[in-house]
Amino acid sequence: MKTEEIRELSDDEMKAELERLYKEAFTLRMQKASDLLPQTHLLINAKKDIARVRTIMRERQIG
Repeated sequence: MKTEEIRELSDDEMKAELERLYKEAFTLRMQKASDLLPQTHLLINAKKDIARVRTIMRERQIG
């Protein structure tokens, strides 16, 4: 998800997206632990998306 797309979301939508990303990251971690994840970059991308959403949420909280 791109930063511009995240900035267009409302606060409630961002919270829902963050929850979805946490669930996706958990699922990917479990797949990686059981050697069922052939594309390990998906886990890295999920972590980066979580960081993007949290950063924008923090910017809104401060500003």
